[in-house]
Amino acid sequence: MTKEEMIAKANEVLAEEFEVELSEITPNANIKQTLQLDSLSLVDMVALIEETFGVKVKGTDIVKIQTFEALYDFLYEKLENN
Repeated sequence: MTKEEMIAKANEVLAEEFEVELSEITPNANIKQTLQLDSLSLVDMVALIEETFGVKVKGTDIVKIQTFEALYDFLYEKLENN
């Protein structure tokens, strides 16, 4: 999977799950604000990412990820090392 394909897939599942327009998901956008995440829905997002991409996301990792670009970089690195 290329990085572009991974980004498209991530955007698609996040937009669908959290009912936001794809156009709202931009690389520099804040994930929590864009997806309107509280602590419970943040856990849902992590589970969705883990299920969709088959990667493990630690709590310490997700705290550092503030933007979609950071999420893409994190996911791509995880997928490359799998």
